[in-house]
Amino acid sequence: MQNHPVYTDNDPQNEYSTLNLGPTHPATHGVFQNVLTLDGERIVSGVSTIGYIHRAFEKIAEHRPFYQITPLTDRMNYCSSPINNMGWHMTVEKLLGIQMPKRVDYMRIIIMELARISDHIICNGVLGVDTGAFTGFLYMMKYREDIYEIYEEICGSRLTTNVGRIGGFERNFNHILFEKTRKFLKEFPVALKEFEALFNRNRIFVDRTKDVAAVTAEEALSYSWSGPLLRAAGVDYDVRAMEPYSSYEEFDFEVPVGSNGDVYNRFLVRNEEMWQSLRLIEQALKKIEGEPSDIFHADVPEFYLPPKEEVYNNMEALIYHFKIVMGEVPTPNTEVYHAVEGANGELGFYLVNDGGRSPYRLHFRRPSFINYQMYAPMSRGMLISDAIINMSSLNVIAGELDA
Repeated sequence: MQNHPVYTDNDPQNEYSTLNLGPTHPATHGVFQNVLTLDGERIVSGVSTIGYIHRAFEKIAEHRPFYQITPLTDRMNYCSSPINNMGWHMTVEKLLGIQMPKRVDYMRIIIMELARISDHIICNGVLGVDTGAFTGFLYMMKYREDIYEIYEEICGSRLTTNVGRIGGFERNFNHILFEKTRKFLKEFPVALKEFEALFNRNRIFVDRTKDVAAVTAEEALSYSWSGPLLRAAGVDYDVRAMEPYSSYEEFDFEVPVGSNGDVYNRFLVRNEEMWQSLRLIEQALKKIEGEPSDIFHADVPEFYLPPKEEVYNNMEALIYHFKIVMGEVPTPNTEVYHAVEGANGELGFYLVNDGGRSPYRLHFRRPSFINYQMYAPMSRGMLISDAIINMSSLNVIAGELDA
């Protein structure tokens, strides 16, 4: 972190003031608090407080069957809900030993990478707003809306998607979804180039972000950072590359890496990740063309809920539906951990199972919670205005922070 003046709290010549940054301050982008000790406008020290919207997701999940936990996951990082949904489904599939058809893997990659773009649009757009530039944020919202329309074709939802099921998707992708996705791939790169032209060499933006909240690779690793923040500090760790899932090992993409971990590097890394996500989506669309078009879930009737029309008209489907809902299908007595590359970093699910229909214990590794713990120490010596920009670049999503 940056070198700043050393403050001594017991120095009688110092006259400090206390400021509550939150829980309702508009610049905090969520419901959390920082109690700051200030020397003028410079931060001497701070204490972070969270838990204002704690909803006990992990404990609630322990009283729900596996397939009813999905709506809890998409209320963590609601800026990229499908990644949360599919990360949870993969965790249960890992527990049950379910092998996904390739087409399902490619379908998941399309939706997860669209979600990553949507999340980065919000983060980098808000960072622009906090440096005084509203235009980029408003301009990019149109393309976030395009992504939400693609979500609607899959599940009818936009923000908290509850998309997919354990074993695949509840329905096949229709032709409208593919048309809208290809249209997005054609139009969004033009907008992204314009967005970068607006900020990357903008003198005001660069002056406000360059060398602000710089973090070394060692410091980032010591705080267990992951995702764009860790990569901006120079560490090329990406779960998609290091521990591939959903057939990511078949895809050609690069892991963007920064240099000194400052706010400017975080911005650049997220922009480049959007370009890489576009590459991944293009490849996934090509790979899907070589797969049977009617496959959208694995052949696991003992765990995959059958379609309602079959339940109403087919006795075998009715029996499977009853057994799944009532938890009469035995599950392994073991524990698993599965992680995906969320928009903010490594999103993990640690599941301890006792053979029942619900988790015995479940813990979410929430990247916002882990990344945020460094905020108060790294704010020491900053101006308040820089601390706000630092918070924007951390992309702290309150739902993922508290859970």
